[in-house]
Amino acid sequence: MSHKHGNNPFKKHHEEELENQENEQLKDGEENPPEVSESQKDNSEYEKLKEDYEKLNNQYLRLAADFDNFRKRQEQERENLLKFGLENTMKKMLEVLDNFERGEKALENVEDCQQVKDSFNLVHKQTLEALTKLGLEMIEAENQDFDPNFHEAVMRTPTEDHPENTVIAVLQKGYKIGDKVLRPALVNVAASD
Repeated sequence: MSHKHGNNPFKKHHEEELENQENEQLKDGEENPPEVSESQKDNSEYEKLKEDYEKLNNQYLRLAADFDNFRKRQEQERENLLKFGLENTMKKMLEVLDNFERGEKALENVEDCQQVKDSFNLVHKQTLEALTKLGLEMIEAENQDFDPNFHEAVMRTPTEDHPENTVIAVLQKGYKIGDKVLRPALVNVAASD
């Protein structure tokens, strides 16, 4: 039996498939632009990430500089407030100092004890007024319920004249500015027998 290659049906079919594939590839090439290589994709992604990084880094640096400037301004303002507060306090106390000096001069030739008492009371009143203007408040204690936030009990006296845990005597006045206690009042507290 002789075989002719031209009559082989399998070969003919295979050749047709190859021709169809080549035609499809030619059509695809005309319709679709050539594909971007993988390295080009990676490079463009890298450039985009690099731009994003630069943008975020610049924003961070500006924010850090703004924060540093804000911190410096706050520190300067705080120093100015403290300086102004101290200056204001000193001005108020200078008036008291002036009155002490006037009182000292007035007492040089005084033999009347009442005049000394009046001068002393005047200076005490002025000192208290100056401190009150600065926000100082006296803590109310006598005949009040004992409060450890404002009072410091240095004595407990058994008594039936006052309810238990009531302040019956103030041994040293307490003071506060706003809600801050500068010095608690030293008190004697009633105790049950």
